Amino acid sequence: MKKALLAIAIGIIITLFVSTYSNAVQADLAHNLVRFHVVANSNSAEDQELKHRVRDRIIKEMQEQFEVSDDIESTKKIIRDNMQRIEEIARDEIRKSNKDYPVSVSLGNYPFPTKVYGEITLPAGKYEALRIVIGEGEGENWWCVLFPPLCFVDATHGEMPEESKQRLKNVLSEEEYKIITSANKEDEIPVQIKFKVVEWWQNSKIKIQTALNGTK
Repeated sequence: MKKALLAIAIGIIITLFVSTYSNAVQADLAHNLVRFHVVANSNSAEDQELKHRVRDRIIKEMQEQFEVSDDIESTKKIIRDNMQRIEEIARDEIRKSNKDYPVSVSLGNYPFPTKVYGEITLPAGKYEALRIVIGEGEGENWWCVLFPPLCFVDATHGEMPEESKQRLKNVLSEEEYKIITSANKEDEIPVQIKFKVVEWWQNSKIKIQTALNGTK
């Protein structure tokens, strides 16, 4: 009986530690990042290509403003001040593709699964994001980091310019930066463990919240 109670107590302590650590890391990351999220109408080749064109057009036309943003609040103000313009850009690109899909543009907190972007691996959790939903929004999505402004560099091949790395370092703690940039490196086992702790707990929270929302 005593052994069983001890095992339960240890389990509770471990769970509390994991949840506290995971929530703290994810909350700090979410507090310092803004993501850009584009969701396609469907997974058809045509709709996925349209998603990419909408993405490219918005990045191209908004790049000048977002690239000079030095803090997260400035980035969010740029988004709020340009919501209508961003929507018009998306609608125009949709019309050019001879589609009449509706489009919604919003700035809010949304659940994300674990995502890899070049050298960056962000754990699952809720992040503030500029979100563009095309049509039914049932297709695969695309994302990048809008602040710090990493959407405007080619990180798809695993290489981030030093300037971009420095921008990340400026807004994250040393441990947070190491977690998201070293999670997939074979020689960083301790970092991998920390990342897996955050990833597992945040994924579990998202699944539970989704299940509960589905019952409402």
